[in-house]
Amino acid sequence: MTTSAWEPTTSSDTPTAHDLACALAAHLDPAAAPRDVIVSFSARNQAPIEFRHRGRGGPVTGIAQELHAHLFGLPEDEAPIPTALDALLQATHTAASPEQRTAILHQLADQLRNATEIIQRHQYEAQWDRLPDDIAAQLRHAHDQTRQVAETLDRVAPAFSSPPTTPSRRPPREPHNRAVAPTTSPTPPAGRRR
Repeated sequence: MTTSAWEPTTSSDTPTAHDLACALAAHLDPAAAPRDVIVSFSARNQAPIEFRHRGRGGPVTGIAQELHAHLFGLPEDEAPIPTALDALLQATHTAASPEQRTAILHQLADQLRNATEIIQRHQYEAQWDRLPDDIAAQLRHAHDQTRQVAETLDRVAPAFSSPPTTPSRRPPREPHNRAVAPTTSPTPPAGRRR
């Protein structure tokens, strides 16, 4: 086990959630900040079959809060849904409840609506600055697509709060790399040598 340079933040013998996060982050590097570290848990191949397909992970700070609450019998804090997209991505990996998943999609939709305003502002500026017409047209297209994605997320988000009670079979996934027949160009006839 790696020795770490972290020190408990309190004089108490009971570590805080931050202490646990620092200790977990120190496994990567003693100088690593918890906010920069993610962890991943999975079962080893020798584990019982029912555990082998499971995995979980996310930001070390979130894992430390859950661990702290579990170890000391504290209620887990229902952290507010972050607004920054990178933090929202990390929250997606640790969302445990259907309500959290729904809230994340709604938050993403809100952020996309903010993005549409930013895009629209640049579209107007492109017109005012007399940039080529295709720049404003592309920005208008991006604005419309982003608005449509935000509306779609708002429509589908509630489905995660009330998933179907009967297990449904997922359709088979299309392979990412479909086999494509190689194209060959005709070989020109061999010329005569003189």
